[in-house]
Amino acid sequence: MPYNKAEIPSKYFQNFFNSLPSLNGKTIAITGTTSGTGFVAAKACLKLGARVLLLNRPSSRSQKSLEVLKTENSNAEAFPVDCDLQSFNSVRSAAKEIYELCPNGLDVICNNAGVMALKDVPTEDGFDIQMQTNHLSHFLLTKLIFDLLKKAASTRGESRIVNHSSIARKQVKNLEASYLMKNGGNLGGDGSSMFFGGARWVRYGQTKLANAAFTACLHNKLISKNSRIKALVAHPGLSETELQSTTVRYGGMGKWFTGQLMKMGQSAEDGALGILNCIASPNVESGKFFGPGMGGMFTAIKGPALGYSLEPSYDNPKTRDLLWNLSCEAIGEEFII
Repeated sequence: MPYNKAEIPSKYFQNFFNSLPSLNGKTIAITGTTSGTGFVAAKACLKLGARVLLLNRPSSRSQKSLEVLKTENSNAEAFPVDCDLQSFNSVRSAAKEIYELCPNGLDVICNNAGVMALKDVPTEDGFDIQMQTNHLSHFLLTKLIFDLLKKAASTRGESRIVNHSSIARKQVKNLEASYLMKNGGNLGGDGSSMFFGGARWVRYGQTKLANAAFTACLHNKLISKNSRIKALVAHPGLSETELQSTTVRYGGMGKWFTGQLMKMGQSAEDGALGILNCIASPNVESGKFFGPGMGGMFTAIKGPALGYSLEPSYDNPKTRDLLWNLSCEAIGEEFII
């Protein structure tokens, strides 16, 4: 049984959406658009006139969400792309399809999809299911479609790589190598305590720290090349989405606790303000982190998404090198900027 969801009205979304410019002529790829912040972002981008590639695992949910998007906007240029982030082979197939769909380049890749506090199990590639879904497959996808981003930047002035982190990055102090290696199923077990070092949540925190560190890596490498590609990251605060329902279903959170916790949160629309800033706001600077504050739990859970600097806990040479080198090793390819 799902937990009792709170009915949380949006406070900031409509005014923010009304401030965004047209996205006519732009092509945007977003992972994880069946619900939550990814669905909100896809819907907003379509309304603003963009071509949107919807990267999801094949499922009835992804088909239903596509139908909803097209029903709400009959002129929507929405293109479903099968992409299972738990499989590198699936990501490679998705990248090939993206090239076919984007002969004129790709303006934005939004690495939004994620899972939270799942059991300690490996993917078919041998990595932790959370780390591969949330970071490693996004690293691979970004690498594979990077030439499309370069093409868009050269012809239309800029392109953007958008990653989606979380306040959970604050739950771990440092990025640790073991979580980026083929150790799936051997990373601490299934402890589910969010506040007392439960292994599920440590693994999740590592993935969200990796999302931020990936952005720091990209930003530093891109500015050193005077690239017109921008690297940006966001977090949704405590946002009411299907992520919590999935976590409850697989034992990562209790129903009663989740219901009480989410009463303090914000709507999926307001939670999407961070990635929408990164995707669509004009004149954003590379290396910015958008979200409702930069603290941890209970201090950055809701509110307007403002732009902040990247944090030194991951934007430092040691962490950037660790993240980049082990991610390249994981996907079996060098990622040359």
